[in-house]
Amino acid sequence: MSDNLLEIKDLNVKVGEKDILKNVNLVIRKGETHVIMGPNGSGKSTLVNTIMSNPKYEVTSGQIIFEDEDVTDMAADERAKKGIFMSFQHPIEVPGISVENFIRTSKSSVDNKPVSVLKFNMDLSKRMNELEMKPEYAARYMNYGFSGGEKKKTEILQMQILNPKLAMLDETDSGLDVDAVRIVSQGIKNFKKDDKSLIIITHHKEIIANVVPDYVHVIIDGTIVKEGDASLIKKIEEEGYGWIRDEVNSSNGN
Repeated sequence: MSDNLLEIKDLNVKVGEKDILKNVNLVIRKGETHVIMGPNGSGKSTLVNTIMSNPKYEVTSGQIIFEDEDVTDMAADERAKKGIFMSFQHPIEVPGISVENFIRTSKSSVDNKPVSVLKFNMDLSKRMNELEMKPEYAARYMNYGFSGGEKKKTEILQMQILNPKLAMLDETDSGLDVDAVRIVSQGIKNFKKDDKSLIIITHHKEIIANVVPDYVHVIIDGTIVKEGDASLIKKIEEEGYGWIRDEVNSSNGN
């Protein structure tokens, strides 16, 4: 088995009749953290939703390889059992199902075996305490009436307990205040171990203050047009994406 955890080969994706991703290639090795940036509507969320097998996104050509296995045609639940997790930009409310029951059921499904209630509750309590979540949140309906920060903390809580091989965080920092960003950032650091890989979509550097990315990729108009290290984030924050567009146009002879 290779060191590649995820390999995207010549991926083309459309939503409805609109082509979104165009010949995207990406390799993520075990233990690596990759940040994906780009203007709004450039295809960032489309990429992670496609990796997670959201049926809204249609793969027209290309492959998604996970641990040397072609998962391009696998359903989302099958990919979750393989070790892929996605934190949503806008987590949905699930009235009638408590946070505790939701995560415990998810854990049992992903691991494909019953979960020890005592061990699970101890782990849940520990993780919630680290994320500065009050104990009563465990009994509340999943995300129902939660603030933006509470929803994002719950996403990180799920990630930590489900313990996937690859976690994809879609703008987990959007709408968070400074304290919430700090807590969520620390939660990501606590999850990140040598064998865990991350894809983080963000517009800001604060969320990765505790986890320095190995690679930064910039998507514009559905194509990865620029790659670099963490210093690329700072330059984009200071100068925007205009200079990258100029580089692309220049290389295309425009």
